[in-house]
Amino acid sequence: MTEEYYEQIGLRVGLELHQQLDTPRKLYCHCPPVIREDPPHGGFIRRLRPTRSEMGEVDPAALFEFQRKKRFYYEYYRDTTCLVEADEEPPHDLDPVSVDICLMMARFLNATPVDEIHPMRKIVIDGSNTTGFQRTAVVALGGYVNVGEERIGIQTICLEEDAARKMADNEKENLRVYRLDRLGIPLIEIATAPDIHTPRQAQEVALKLGFLLRSTRRVKRGLGTIRQDVNVSIRGGGIVEIKGLQQLEMLSRVVELEVQRQVQLLEIRDELLRRGISPSMITDEILDVTDIFSESKSKLIQQSLKRDGVVFAVRLPGFAGLMGREIQPERRLGTELSDHAKFWGGVGGIFHTDELPGYGITEEEVRRLREAVGASINDGVVIVADYERKARDALEAVLRRAREAVKGVPPETRVPLSNGCTKYARPRPGAERMYPETDVRPVKITPDWLKRIAQNMPETLEEKEDRFVREYGLSTELASKIVRSLHLDLFEDIVERASVPPTLVAATLENTLVSLKRDGVPVDQLSVEHFETLFQGVEEGRIAAEAIPEILTYFANNPTASLDDALSATGLGTIDEEAVRHLIAAAVKERLDFVRSQQERAVGGIMGIVMKELRGKADGKLVKELVVQEIRRVLENGA
Repeated sequence: MTEEYYEQIGLRVGLELHQQLDTPRKLYCHCPPVIREDPPHGGFIRRLRPTRSEMGEVDPAALFEFQRKKRFYYEYYRDTTCLVEADEEPPHDLDPVSVDICLMMARFLNATPVDEIHPMRKIVIDGSNTTGFQRTAVVALGGYVNVGEERIGIQTICLEEDAARKMADNEKENLRVYRLDRLGIPLIEIATAPDIHTPRQAQEVALKLGFLLRSTRRVKRGLGTIRQDVNVSIRGGGIVEIKGLQQLEMLSRVVELEVQRQVQLLEIRDELLRRGISPSMITDEILDVTDIFSESKSKLIQQSLKRDGVVFAVRLPGFAGLMGREIQPERRLGTELSDHAKFWGGVGGIFHTDELPGYGITEEEVRRLREAVGASINDGVVIVADYERKARDALEAVLRRAREAVKGVPPETRVPLSNGCTKYARPRPGAERMYPETDVRPVKITPDWLKRIAQNMPETLEEKEDRFVREYGLSTELASKIVRSLHLDLFEDIVERASVPPTLVAATLENTLVSLKRDGVPVDQLSVEHFETLFQGVEEGRIAAEAIPEILTYFANNPTASLDDALSATGLGTIDEEAVRHLIAAAVKERLDFVRSQQERAVGGIMGIVMKELRGKADGKLVKELVVQEIRRVLENGA
């Protein structure tokens, strides 16, 4: 779609980026912020309950989670988690290093730091926090980031603790398993104003913010260390929050498909209104139609009835033909109704008349169903087969969602799917979930603190990219690759410590490694020490640039080997210049006719022969110089 289209529908997008910080300790305790995959040392069970805010209200999202009656099992480690994560000990003081990083970002984003940091409690009782709340603190307000010719406002820069990791769900026992290693890792949250007006712009803003975060050199890298929440709305609809998007390259697609969903929902609303439907016409009547399906050939229905289940139905006036309408790729309004039924009722799904007869349900059963609920030709019918309580809860959720369809786009929280579509997650939380944290002392931001941050601001990655081109002679493409690479720190360390061409180092880290990995070489076995040893060998003249791929291959397959071992095993130690001259002279002498008759091609031809013979034992630049010298000598002397 064009920018004009998005302007026409009034698209507004706001981003919230959550990035794990690379600090020596967690935010409210002194445990190391490490993720572990070895078996935990133990665990304990909790049940969480919602509390009222200062205004006396209970947050709807928290109340919803409580009504699910889940229990939570928390896995811990004795040496990297502590009583703070278990909520058996008060939190320690706020980590000052995490505050430093937030203040750096405030300067990058032209934001104004607060005078004092006051942590707040945000009610979260889905089990991801043992306390039943997440601690979050505003560090700076306002600011902006320039993306292209647009200025995108920054609303807040916050510091908060990451949640526990969900490891498993035991539906049979209504038990969810979390691990406490991630709980308490510092997160910076950057929230933009809703100044973004196209899907592509949303991705560009997220990329720019991610680039600035990495410029601090104090953020973690890898999948799961950065998450985006996206707030999307169009004219006439509610605000929809899409939580937990991890793949930045999917952001534009997610926004695009969410716009498509909301546009379709508004069109469905308009059609319902044209049909004269109002929310009050969708009653709470749920009917037992088990008898109609007692002999049904539907396997799903029969499985339910054999477990002493029931078949319940509701009539949706005016919904005929709309439940089957596609609102996102492979997702329909009926899918939305089903998501709500699954979430609130815990059922496997629903059947609706836009897709029937089918799934073993016959045309005669559909006719009797319509007759039983009093459905006209314009009405839709939804049925659920499950235990009575679950079926009733599921259809109550369907009725609520159907009433929302008459209004348009309901404000809610959704989660992204692998194809860029989204599905219902829970109601949107309200302001009632925030209240002051009484166990952590406020942190005063002093002028001296701000002065220290200003004097130690890191170079942005954009500035670094320009410097690599200007000072190191890297191509624009290679400079762009290396500043975005996981190997950036290693590149700078090697270039500063070793007298080797920066282009060779960057090309090795960004191009050679990719090529080796594509060929099946286990490059993940290579360590920082391997690269330091490699380029020290290049600096000392023991390794030619052409030998680098084979040396790295040897190191990858033999991680404990020394450079001497590698050179001995591969036979790629450099030979002296005199030996190279003799080899070149012999090659030219054997091909005198070719050299004399094909002078323009002679250098390349002899180079190929000699380099194949040397197998990386001499630098290609040196070999070329010596070949040119020998050919010139032969032609001038007529030898």
